[in-house]
Amino acid sequence: MRRARPIALVPIALVTTVLALSSCGTAAPGATTGDTSASPTPSVSAHSDGPLPEVSGAFGERPSLTFPDGIPSDSLQVSVLSAGGGRTVEAGDFLGVDVLGQVWAGDVLQSTFDGTMPMTFQIGTGAVIPGWDQALVGQPVGSRVLVTVPPSLAYGENGYPDGGIPGSVTLAFVFDILGAYPADAGGDPDATPTAEAANVVPVVQGELGGTASISVPDGAPEPTEPSTTVLAESTGAPVQAGELVAQYTWISWDNTPGQSTWVTGSPAVLKVEPGGPFDGLTGVPLGSRVLVVVPATQDRPAAAIVVDLIGQLSTAA
Repeated sequence: MRRARPIALVPIALVTTVLALSSCGTAAPGATTGDTSASPTPSVSAHSDGPLPEVSGAFGERPSLTFPDGIPSDSLQVSVLSAGGGRTVEAGDFLGVDVLGQVWAGDVLQSTFDGTMPMTFQIGTGAVIPGWDQALVGQPVGSRVLVTVPPSLAYGENGYPDGGIPGSVTLAFVFDILGAYPADAGGDPDATPTAEAANVVPVVQGELGGTASISVPDGAPEPTEPSTTVLAESTGAPVQAGELVAQYTWISWDNTPGQSTWVTGSPAVLKVEPGGPFDGLTGVPLGSRVLVVVPATQDRPAAAIVVDLIGQLSTAA
């Protein structure tokens, strides 16, 4: 099957760029994520010993916070506003969320509810502020969660001036948990190899569901047109335009290795959009393994990318 064609709230943002190619759910067979289709149900605060803001809006809508009078708690506050029906977030998961962050009774610092990409990061590993690690591990995918974080679990007395965060302030966040994937999540090990997989160039090796490798044979002509070849087809939902969670590895046409998520130890997000390098993934079933070939431009050499399609955080409107 061939188809031609953060802000400072998170110190380490794992939105990955592949070859500077616009790289930035629905579960695939062999992948593990949450079912966000379950009807959310209200939940009592998980732990709270102080005043909490009131939050308007349902899961998927931009929230608005109204802060009470009084001093915020000096401990972490977590309130599950609506509980999802998905898998429970575990430490080490690759997590995708929509988030609004605001200084207590102050300025909004960030929102991904305004048409920007969801935020992605590894949770429970120190890649984000401690308050996030503590609050989000253990929550079901599909939940909307209110979290207030004291300075001791955020940016302390010094704050984060580059991000507009003063020192010694409490921060409030509303999270919509869109998807959670184990760091070793892969494609479908039972995907069906296609007839084209045997003779495809470049050469792709590696067990389905595991690590893939890729090499360009000597003398192989450089591509002049982009192409997408399905190497093994699964039975998951078709990929749509939006944010795709994937494992991948890529090389330049001279076999210079590029980044591999199997080496870095966590999936990443690829942006699937019309005219982009991953546009040809549209319609391919989640769980599949795919070879993407892109020709050289003035800014980068020709390259080949092997992608295991794991899940989708969102779809473009």
